[in-house]
Amino acid sequence: MEMQQVRYFVALARELNFTRAAEACNVTQPALTRAIQGLESEFGGPLFIRDKTSTELSELGRMMLPHVQDMLAQTEAAKEQAKKFKQVAGSELKLGAMCTIAAWVMAEMLVKFRETFPGVTLNLKDYDSAVLIEGLLKGALEVAITSIPDEGDDRLHGIPLYTEEFVVVLPPNHPLAAKKVLKVWDLDGQPYVNRINCEVFVPVAERVSAMGVKTPMVFRSERDDWVLGMIRAGVGWGFFPEFSTIPDDLPVRRLTEPTFERKIQLVTVRGRPHSPAVGAFVRAARAHKWPVSNFAGS
Repeated sequence: MEMQQVRYFVALARELNFTRAAEACNVTQPALTRAIQGLESEFGGPLFIRDKTSTELSELGRMMLPHVQDMLAQTEAAKEQAKKFKQVAGSELKLGAMCTIAAWVMAEMLVKFRETFPGVTLNLKDYDSAVLIEGLLKGALEVAITSIPDEGDDRLHGIPLYTEEFVVVLPPNHPLAAKKVLKVWDLDGQPYVNRINCEVFVPVAERVSAMGVKTPMVFRSERDDWVLGMIRAGVGWGFFPEFSTIPDDLPVRRLTEPTFERKIQLVTVRGRPHSPAVGAFVRAARAHKWPVSNFAGS
């Protein structure tokens, strides 16, 4: 069976007229007729019942039509995929990632994307969420993996990827490590080591303060490794996303009453034309199995 026979059969089944089907396929009527006859010989029976006034599908034709249509659709889909692959090859994707997202969370998806589209160069920039959004709006970035405020921005389009809670990281042998779960009240009066790039710091600090809980800040740094080093040294506790890369010797405890979380999304600018590389990346991100919170459903 040849693909031109498949196309001719589908066209004739649609038109039920040899002349119109031949015109639709841009071939002569005798050429279309020979192709259909060859297909009938292969299938072992007539696909159409033809008389002087009409052409109708035979019982065999009606039976074969869905299979042949599927074959044609799959072939066209494969051609379209190959076309997109060719368009994507040799391009550069300007990608932004929030600097507080642990590298391991994105690494597997990026590796799979590169394996599928080896011709795409990934130009990854990591900044805080506000800088990423500005970069998207100004066109310096094409897509960003970040969190955006719940109230949103009509100029942006976000695709949810995963949600993670914030946890408390304690110094070794800290008294609070004896608890499996901490409540916000447990932190009252406890020295706090601040991650400057924490995107939820302001709303969390306001809520905790409104509860009457005071956590004196004793150290700040943009670098998580410095914050973790000071926690290990016993300076104070830290507030981290649960998927952060945290050393095994530091106790990590869930924080409740209330809990705090962040929603990570793939963000683009609404209505802006995107390159094939962006489209391929969005599809890869949608299909990827992102991590699930350790506290989901609890």
